Amino acid sequence: MAYSMGDLKKGLKIEIDGIPYRIVEYQHVKPGKGAAFVRAKIKSFLDGKVIEKTFHAGDKCEEPNIVEKQMQFLYHDGDSFQFMDTENYEQLALTNDQVGDTSKWIIDGMNVSVLFHNNKAISVDAPSVVELVVTETPPNFKGDTSSGSKKPATLATGAVIQVPYHVLEGDTIRVNTELGEYIEKVK
Repeated sequence: MAYSMGDLKKGLKIEIDGIPYRIVEYQHVKPGKGAAFVRAKIKSFLDGKVIEKTFHAGDKCEEPNIVEKQMQFLYHDGDSFQFMDTENYEQLALTNDQVGDTSKWIIDGMNVSVLFHNNKAISVDAPSVVELVVTETPPNFKGDTSSGSKKPATLATGAVIQVPYHVLEGDTIRVNTELGEYIEKVK
């Protein structure tokens, strides 16, 4: 299926010149003079680079041959991340570049979505919400109760996010992986 300018939206997966991309940002522009166009930022699934692309009324882009497969993250051996297909127990190794920022949100045993383009693994998507343990955060001080104030916290994966003052070391919290933000403390 070919996508035209009107079909484009944030999160859509497209293919241009044989390379799969995800639209991360788009803006429909209607200048006072001339035809409307869409200015988009697209992120390559292959190398993670973000480029700007302008789509005009007659431009078409293809739907990529991308298959999403649920796999279990096993471990990171320093050079690569090891995943296992939960249906046939086959293992797959992906490089640090292929996993990218997703590594901040995955822990051993977690189920993730691995994307395949033309039967070749290209990237990993973590669940949109994960539960992680806080391993390090500054202690609370008397008076640190103002609403909206935050402090940095290091999670079990090594990611650092801002959390409210009532969150302590050892607490389990829910994190939005798309925004990298604290949601709530797990009871």
